[in-house]
Amino acid sequence: MKLVSPTLVPFTLLTLCVISTSVAVAKPRSFVGSSRATLGTLSNLTASARLGDFDGDGDLDVAVANGRHWPQQNFLFLNQVRGRFNVQRRLGKDLRTTYATEVADLDGDGDLDIAVGNDMAPSQVMLNDGHGRFVPGAILGELSSVRSLTLADLDGDGDVDILATSRGRPNRIFLNDGNARFGIEKTFGGPGDSTISVAVADLNNDGHNDLVLANRDGQQSYVLLNDGQLGFQTKVYFGGKRDETRAVAVGDINGDGMMDVVAGNIGQPNALYLGDSSGRFETRVPFGRADSQTYAIKLADMDNDQSLDVVIGNVGQSNAVFFTNATFFSAQTGDAFSETLFGDATAATYGLDVGDLDGDGFDDIVTANSGSLNRFFFNRAKR
Repeated sequence: MKLVSPTLVPFTLLTLCVISTSVAVAKPRSFVGSSRATLGTLSNLTASARLGDFDGDGDLDVAVANGRHWPQQNFLFLNQVRGRFNVQRRLGKDLRTTYATEVADLDGDGDLDIAVGNDMAPSQVMLNDGHGRFVPGAILGELSSVRSLTLADLDGDGDVDILATSRGRPNRIFLNDGNARFGIEKTFGGPGDSTISVAVADLNNDGHNDLVLANRDGQQSYVLLNDGQLGFQTKVYFGGKRDETRAVAVGDINGDGMMDVVAGNIGQPNALYLGDSSGRFETRVPFGRADSQTYAIKLADMDNDQSLDVVIGNVGQSNAVFFTNATFFSAQTGDAFSETLFGDATAATYGLDVGDLDGDGFDDIVTANSGSLNRFFFNRAKR
């Protein structure tokens, strides 16, 4: 395996790529919840929540993954009108130890299916009948300590494949035959990696999707570059050797046309790693609390200013949206982000998703909380 380790250089000595100073001016935003803005009335051990239009009525519904290490029922919440989730359906008959319910059209029939990832219980595809009712599909490999699923076309054949990360066990890729059958399986990363999350993007502009692994338990996080044949032999490290990274997301934060990595850490600041054209990430921009407890990250343009912002979910700390400061990247002045807090500082937010729930043109936030009610927050102009 070819190992590439970035040179550690102080951030203040590095020159940032300059982006245009002609940036849309966005009005400040806030994220408003209420006692009624919950997904049902049960306080489950929820690990993730994902948005998608499951019933084909044009608005966003929510799939909720419950249980973690203890069997619980997974649910769908159907959006009736403008962010009112007044219909709740069971997803599957069995109670399982679920960490992930990821959404994509897996069988190519035009509606959204759900891949369910479970901890030492069968992980499985659930197929949509087009009206938001799901039947069991393919089982995904053997039992494993699944912590997350990521859906992406890795082999470039036009259908959606499934990546499963496992803590202390091999991570796996399940290749789709186009009909939601996943008979071909490959592994990636080390056999004993404690990988909690993986993001997929073309990081070195060669036309092939690469992998970004978030590792914890004293293991360094790294990128695996795709050789075009689903070989992931070239490893590029980022972050510290003993960082506890729980979540990763990939997007062009500084607007230079190259993918950047955002890492959510435990017990240390979160970090933005600016990418270059070779797939390296040598420029580190820390943000957030010095003792961050970040379990989930999403990138989205939350204020409609044409730049990506960072939404984080924390355990035992308020959740936050970090709005990108374009001046920082163009003129190297001020802070990289401005922070807006939301949610209950005592909640354990294991997952979140963003999307326009009420049709007002701004992305809202759904939080998946372990041990308390799952909540959603509407994106509003700050008063």
